[in-house]
Amino acid sequence: MPTLKGSIEQGNIAHAYLFAGSRGTGKTTIARIFAREIGTSDKDLYEIDAASNRGIDDIRELRDAVHVLPFESKYKVYILDEAHMLTKEAFNALLKTLEEPPAHAVFILATTESEKLPETIVSRCQTFSFKKPTTVELKKMVTAVAKKEGFELEPASADLIALLADGSFRDAHGILQKILGSSSDKKVSLKEVEQVTGAPRGELINDIVRAIDGSELERGLAALAQASEQNVDMKLFLKLLLEKVRTILLLKYAPELTAELSQQYSEHDQTFLKELSEKKETGINSSALRALLEAYELTGRTYVPQLPLELTLIDLSNRKT
Repeated sequence: MPTLKGSIEQGNIAHAYLFAGSRGTGKTTIARIFAREIGTSDKDLYEIDAASNRGIDDIRELRDAVHVLPFESKYKVYILDEAHMLTKEAFNALLKTLEEPPAHAVFILATTESEKLPETIVSRCQTFSFKKPTTVELKKMVTAVAKKEGFELEPASADLIALLADGSFRDAHGILQKILGSSSDKKVSLKEVEQVTGAPRGELINDIVRAIDGSELERGLAALAQASEQNVDMKLFLKLLLEKVRTILLLKYAPELTAELSQQYSEHDQTFLKELSEKKETGINSSALRALLEAYELTGRTYVPQLPLELTLIDLSNRKT
């Protein structure tokens, strides 16, 4: 972050920072890097899980310890993870320390729910928002990390890992480590990613796409039943299905994006999606995509996980294209 880097270079270090953002966006990692960059050693770096140490007694202990001079660094850095979990009394105790901190103390509060923090706490912190990474950003990250480790990710493999990570750098890195650890060679195929992660096979999703295209209800329900038997995550299944249907529509109405979109898929899928995008008579249209979006929102709320998609396939098969 340029602002943090600038403050380090200028020696303008605040006593309290608030790092806010969704899970896996690098808040704690950046906090550790920041501590290291201002010269704080491991002996003077304290990480506290506020979810487990959330009471007033815990914060009173911290408040007393803060006044003890650092062992070997200019600053003692306290990283308070999941800061929103503190009790009201604990926040009040922390506020007193933030109001009159020792010269050597730096607090970094990390949270996924900044709206739960009292305004009195927030107002005494420099706030930094960590945005959820896009699929493209995650894809670039895992591709770069794999390359440094001597592996080559197929574009479709990187894209699936990025989708599975669901906006989390941490999850993307964890999934990649698991895949690289089980790879028999230095090239990671889409099939390998599917096998290691348990992601639904691409061909099952393609069968659903074909069913929507040709209003083939029996085919679609059969593919969905097979996915259910394999105990796939139905939310993920629908997410991958949405991506392919969306790609077909973009290829149809925005052909200039063909090269960019093709990078996300294997050669087989590229051909498959392009052929469907060129069909004049098809059930794949904006209404179908909208219906799938509605099914995605409902998935996870029903006692039968595949029910929203089953109903959508039935509805789509009865519509005139």
